[in-house]
Amino acid sequence: MNKKGHRQTAFFENTRDQKKSMTNSRNRKILIVEDEPDMCLLLNILLADKKVELEHVQSIADAQYYLEGNNPDIIILDNKLPDGYGIDIIPYFKKSNPGCKIIMVSGLPAAKDVALENGADSFLEKPLTRRQLVDSVDHLLNQSILSTK
Repeated sequence: MNKKGHRQTAFFENTRDQKKSMTNSRNRKILIVEDEPDMCLLLNILLADKKVELEHVQSIADAQYYLEGNNPDIIILDNKLPDGYGIDIIPYFKKSNPGCKIIMVSGLPAAKDVALENGADSFLEKPLTRRQLVDSVDHLLNQSILSTK
């Protein structure tokens, strides 16, 4: 131990703790399943400062293919897609990726109850606000972090 022993110890302990937290964290991923380019662009803009990886697919089939090799933290799922209704695929997504949270987005307020019954973790009605989207994403990412500890 040298003259600065206590400071060095504190420094090394803090550095070790920082390294631990960096190795325990990973990039958070959000999959956007949306066929309308304008809506997808809007979601990307609204989530730009969230420091998450954003991926985008335009159909249920593309989402199923994506999920075979990836495990996003959150899926933002449009209801009306070219190859079916997002609301009908929620149980499959939950079964194939149990830790994944789902935000259903729809212009039909009546879809809320069915979406939640099918396993959606959140429902946002179009038109949605930035605050609604960010609050929902933050809440579900925090749930995801707590469930992995």
